[in-house]
Amino acid sequence: MSYFLAKTDPQTYSLTQLEQDKTTIWDGVRNAEALLAIKAMRPDDAILIYHSGGETAIVGLARVISMPRPDPKDAKSWVVDVEFVQRFNQPITLREIKESHLFDDWKLIRQSRLSTMPVPENVVTWLKEKNVL
Repeated sequence: MSYFLAKTDPQTYSLTQLEQDKTTIWDGVRNAEALLAIKAMRPDDAILIYHSGGETAIVGLARVISMPRPDPKDAKSWVVDVEFVQRFNQPITLREIKESHLFDDWKLIRQSRLSTMPVPENVVTWLKEKNVL
């Protein structure tokens, strides 16, 4: 199982909305590098849901439930289906991630505008040690 991070503006589509919907099509990704992450996703992979904007924190977990496919509404994009898994009791803030200096080479830090990305194994291990995953 691989881990990915997917950013969303909570005013557009929040973890709360995913929790209510149960499943959704993850769409709207157009950046070439972010699309590579979408195309690499497989069923049962985990997605850390990250609220961008004011909150800037990893707030919960979703799971990939389909193979990636071209977006029928946008020829330049790809989509996957995801389902809600859990809300974190305590969000993991970008500030906490940055201040740890453990992940300064992670794309979340280096390419802050990238909307979807793989999560390095050392980040997954750190989140498990924090009892988040």
